[in-house]
Amino acid sequence: MIVPGETRGPSGPEHAVRLARELHRSARDAATADRHPAAIRQMRRGLALLEKPGIDPQERLEVRTRLRNTLAFCLAETGKVDDGLTQLAGVDSELAGLRDEALRAHLSTLVNLNRAALLCRVGRIDEGIAQLDREIERSERRLPAHGDPEAVDLLALALSNRGNAHGEVHRHDKAVRDLNRAVELADAHDLPLRAAIAKHALGNAVQRAGDIPAALRHYHEANRAFQDLEPGLLLRLRIDQAEAMISVGLADEAGRLLDEVLPELRRQRIGQDVAEAELFRAAAALQDGDLVLARRTATSAQRKLVRRGSPAWAAVAGLIALRVDAVRARGPQRSVAGVVRRAIALSDELAGLKLVDQAAFALVLAARLEIRRGDPDRGAELLRSVPKSRRIAPIDHRMLLRLCRAELALARGNERVALAQAKAGLAELGRMRDRLGGLELVSGTAVHGRELGELAVRLVLGGRDSTANAKRLFTWLERTRAQLYRYDPVESTVDSELAERITEVRRLSRALLRARLDGLPTAELESRLKAGQRAATRMGWSASPWGTPRPVVTPDEVLARLRGRALVSYAVSGDELVAVVFAGDRVRMARLGSAADATEGARRLHADLNALAPDHLPPPLAQVISASARREAEKLDRLLLRPLAPVIGDRPLVVVPTGALYVVPWGVLPTCANRPTTAVPSATAWVSAISRETDSADGVLLVRGPGLQAAQGEIDRLAGYHDDAKLLGVTEARVGAVLEALDGVELAHIAAHGEHEPENALFSRLELVDGALFAHEVGRVRRPPHRVVLAACELALNRVRPGDEPLGFAGALLAGGARTVIAASSRVGDEPSAAAMADFHRILAGGASPAVALAEAVAADPLRRPFVCLGSG
Repeated sequence: MIVPGETRGPSGPEHAVRLARELHRSARDAATADRHPAAIRQMRRGLALLEKPGIDPQERLEVRTRLRNTLAFCLAETGKVDDGLTQLAGVDSELAGLRDEALRAHLSTLVNLNRAALLCRVGRIDEGIAQLDREIERSERRLPAHGDPEAVDLLALALSNRGNAHGEVHRHDKAVRDLNRAVELADAHDLPLRAAIAKHALGNAVQRAGDIPAALRHYHEANRAFQDLEPGLLLRLRIDQAEAMISVGLADEAGRLLDEVLPELRRQRIGQDVAEAELFRAAAALQDGDLVLARRTATSAQRKLVRRGSPAWAAVAGLIALRVDAVRARGPQRSVAGVVRRAIALSDELAGLKLVDQAAFALVLAARLEIRRGDPDRGAELLRSVPKSRRIAPIDHRMLLRLCRAELALARGNERVALAQAKAGLAELGRMRDRLGGLELVSGTAVHGRELGELAVRLVLGGRDSTANAKRLFTWLERTRAQLYRYDPVESTVDSELAERITEVRRLSRALLRARLDGLPTAELESRLKAGQRAATRMGWSASPWGTPRPVVTPDEVLARLRGRALVSYAVSGDELVAVVFAGDRVRMARLGSAADATEGARRLHADLNALAPDHLPPPLAQVISASARREAEKLDRLLLRPLAPVIGDRPLVVVPTGALYVVPWGVLPTCANRPTTAVPSATAWVSAISRETDSADGVLLVRGPGLQAAQGEIDRLAGYHDDAKLLGVTEARVGAVLEALDGVELAHIAAHGEHEPENALFSRLELVDGALFAHEVGRVRRPPHRVVLAACELALNRVRPGDEPLGFAGALLAGGARTVIAASSRVGDEPSAAAMADFHRILAGGASPAVALAEAVAADPLRRPFVCLGSG
C-alpha cells in the first residue's frame, strides 16, 4: 500500500530527477555535436519533469541550472545571442539560492564559461576573454584539490575557448600557449575529445597567423578524432578547412566542401555556423569569379549575423559584398563614388570592431576605386591612411595593396615603380608557396597573383616590339606561370592512413565501373567516390613542403640551352595572343591575333580528334570528321605557327602553351609535321628537365593493362626493341607491383585504358587489373622514371588553373621528377595507339631522342595518333 507523499514507483520525484539528469547529459552531448534542435527538445522535457511536486528544492535548483545553462547556449546558436545571454542572467539570479558553496561555485563556472563562449562567438572577444581569465584563474587554483576529470575537462575547455579567442584577434603566442596547455591536460587525463577540440582550435590559431600547412595538419588530426569520437563536430571543422582552402586559392574545392555541409547546418539550425559557412561560400564564389552567387550568399550571411547580434561577423560579410560591388563598379562616376563612400564607412566600422586587417582592406578597395575613376591624388591620400601591412595579414590583402600601389604608380606615369610593386608582390606570394605541401595547394596559390601578373604583362606589351622588351615579357611570364614546376620535389612517402584512403577510392572506382557495365544505379557510388577523392586529396595537403624552389631562368640561360632548337612561349593579354620566340642567338616578340580564336580552334580540334578515335568508324563518317579536323588544324597553324616560320625555320620546337593550347597535339599542325616538338609548362621547367642531375636509372618496364585488344601482342613486340625489358602482363600488372617496378627505371611504357579527371586532376587514372593507378600515387614514386610513355587516352590533359598551372596525370609525373612523358592529349583508338607505339620504340631504340622518335611515329597518321612529348624531349 502506498501512502500519500511516498516516493516509490517509476513516476515519483526521484525518478523525475533521475530522468531530468539523463536528459541533460544527452542534451549536452547533442549540443557538443552541434545537434541543437534535438538538445533543446530534451532540455525542455527535463525542465518540465522538474515541475513535479515532491522534488527536493535544492536538487531541483541544481538540475534546473544545468539544463538552463545548456539551453541558453543552444538558444543562442539557433536564434539570437541575446536570448542566450538573457537566459544565463536568469540562471545567475537563481544560483544565489543554492546552499552548497562548492556546487554553487562549480555551476557558476559552467555558466560563466558558456557566457564567455557566446560573447566570443559574436565577436565580443575582449569581454569573453576577460570572463575566461577569471574562470581559468579560479580553476587553476582549484585543480590540485579537485583533480577529478570534470574539473580538468572544464579547465581544458576554458583554455581552448580562450586560445581560440586570442587567435581571433591575432594574439598568436597567447593562443598557442593556451591551446597547447589544453591538449597536454586532455592527453594527461585521457580526455581524447577535449584534446581533439583543442587541436581544431590550434589549427584556427595558426591559420590566422598565416601558417596554412600547420593549420591543415592540426585539422587533419582533429578530423581523425572527430570521426571516431563525435562526427557532429566535423561540420564546424569543415567550415574552417574551407577558410584555409580559400586562403591558398582553392576556391572551387572550398565551395564544394561548403555546399556539402550547408544543408546539414541549416537542418540543425546552427545559426552562427550557417552564417559563417555562407560567408566563406561567398568568399569562394568571389575568388572563382561567380559574382552573383558571391553577392547573394554574402547578403544572406550578413542578414543572419545582424539578427544574431554578431556585428563583427556581419561587418566581415558586408566586406565581401562590398568587394563584389567594387569589381562591378565600372559604370557612372556617381555609382563608383557611392561604393567608395561605403568602403570608407565600412573601414571605420571594422576598425571600431578591432578588425584591423579587414579595415585596411576596405580602405585599399576605396583607394583603388578612386585611382581607377581618375583621382590618383585622392587614392594616394587614402593609401597613406592604410596601416602598415602586418606580416601575418592574409595573402590576398597583401596582394591587393601591392596591386593598388602599382596602379597608383601607373596613374602617375611611373611604370618602373609599378613593375617593382608587381615583382615584390609575386616574390611575397612565392615565399608563401614555398612552405606548402601537395600539388593542389602549390598550384592553387597562383590565383592571388593573377592581377599583378596581368598588369605586368600588359605594361610590357604596351612598349615597343624590341629584343629588350621581348626579354622583359619572357621574364614576367616565367615569374607568373606554372610555378608548380619550379620545384625539385623532396623525397616523400605516402603514410598508411592516406594509402588506406586511396585504396578505398580505388575500390569505389572499380565498383562504379562494374555498376555501369551492369546497368545498375550509380548515383550513390559516384557521390561516395567523389567524397573519397576529395578526402584523400586533403590529407596530402598537410604534408611537408612539396620541394625546393629553383630560380626563374633568364633569357640568356634559355639561349645557351637551345642547341639548334627554337622555343616559343605563348601568352594572352586581354584578347591578344602573343609569342616570345627564342631562335639562334635572338629573342623576338610576335603579336599573333585573337586569343579567343585560338581557344575556340583548340577546342574544336580536340572535339574532332575525340570523335575520330574509335577503331572502327564507318569510312564515310571518318572522312567527314578527318576533313573537319584538318581544317581546324590548318586554321590553328595559321594563327599559332606560320607567322613565326621565318624565325623558327626548320628547327626542332619547344612550346610553352597557355590556357586552352594545352590540349593541342602539336604534331597534328602542318608546321610541326615530322618536326620534333616538345610541350613544357614553362621554360624554367624545361631548362631544369634537360639539365637535371638525376639518380642513375636503368632498365625498361613494359606494362599491359586489361581490355586492350590491340595490346595483346604490342608489349611482346616492344620488348623486342629493348635488351633489358621487364614485362608485366595483364595479370601481373597490379597497382602495387607497377608502383614498385616504376621506382628507379630508365624507361616505363604503360599500355592501359586511362581517363583524365577534370574536377580532381590527381585522380586521373590508368586502369590496371586490380583497379585504378592514380596520378596521386605515381607523382610520389621515390625515384621517378626518367622517361614515361602512357599509351592511353587523354593523359596529357591537365586541369589548367589560374597562372597556367597545369595539373593531371602527365603533369604529376613531371612535377614529381620525370624528365620526359609521352601521352595523348585526346582520345586514341587501340589500334592506332599500338601502331604509333611500335614505331616510336623502334626509332627510340635506334638512338633517337623521344621528341624525334615521336615526331616520326605521329607523322604516319597524325589525326589518329594525337600523342605529345612533354618535358625535356
